[in-house]
Amino acid sequence: MSNEPTDPRDKHEDEFPAQSQEQPGKTDEMRQEPDHGEDSYRGSGRLEGRRALITGGDSGIGRAVAIAFAREGADVAIAHMPEEIEDADDTVRLIADAGRQGVSFAGDLRDERFATSIVSDTVSQLGGLDILVLNAAYQKDRESIDKLETDEFDRVFKTNLYALLFSARAAVPHLQPGASIIVTSSIQAFNPSPALIDYAMTKAAQVAFVKALAEELGPKGIRINAVAPGPIWTPLIPATGWDAEKVTSFGSDTPLGRAGQPAELAGAYVYLASEAASYVSGAVLPVTGGKGL
Repeated sequence: MSNEPTDPRDKHEDEFPAQSQEQPGKTDEMRQEPDHGEDSYRGSGRLEGRRALITGGDSGIGRAVAIAFAREGADVAIAHMPEEIEDADDTVRLIADAGRQGVSFAGDLRDERFATSIVSDTVSQLGGLDILVLNAAYQKDRESIDKLETDEFDRVFKTNLYALLFSARAAVPHLQPGASIIVTSSIQAFNPSPALIDYAMTKAAQVAFVKALAEELGPKGIRINAVAPGPIWTPLIPATGWDAEKVTSFGSDTPLGRAGQPAELAGAYVYLASEAASYVSGAVLPVTGGKGL
């Protein structure tokens, strides 16, 4: 594989066929499947011997991170919705293909018992926990605030905030000095869209969570950071409920002129989990195609 630099504007397709899915989105139903780094990510042992848990690890950003972590030497557990089992099985296979142990847990993270049990199950099956990636999320297009239904608002907050807190709370007693927690926040935390108002609210709250927890856990030698993606082509996008024009032009408003692919975020998570980021905590790392936070 060539190490020559590429023009970032042309590295991936910049338009997508009109399409829609029901939540949660599935990879095999997407037209133009995302690039998770299956053929491109090359590891160099930066996470050798680590044990990681990734929520929402079946597809999209979570799958790209799982592939990268495994190729960097980590054993990886993922959590996913029961209806995402096919995507989860594919991710576990990719972890195994990297020569690492991969396990998956099916359930709804809004259920406190499940969001907690995935931590103890990871510790039991992998022998410990060194990296926790809180990545699972839900978003839906909103017509207007007066039409935002309470059960939908609850679903967003329980998926994006309650579940995150449940799993982090359960994980902290198992984490040793040198451990890392990484939250998938969003550009929406800083540059919110009206049609994603409830999602943006949760992403802003995640930033506060990261900064507060970094203060608490720093004296214990545990780092916590966030990645703030911009528009990234994942199954969540065709399942958001946008019209055809919004989908086909997705990401075209960035300075680089296109949406990002999940593989283009993997390096950010590897960096934050690795010794290269040993003095980085309470940070939000943007991967936005040039859009400002």
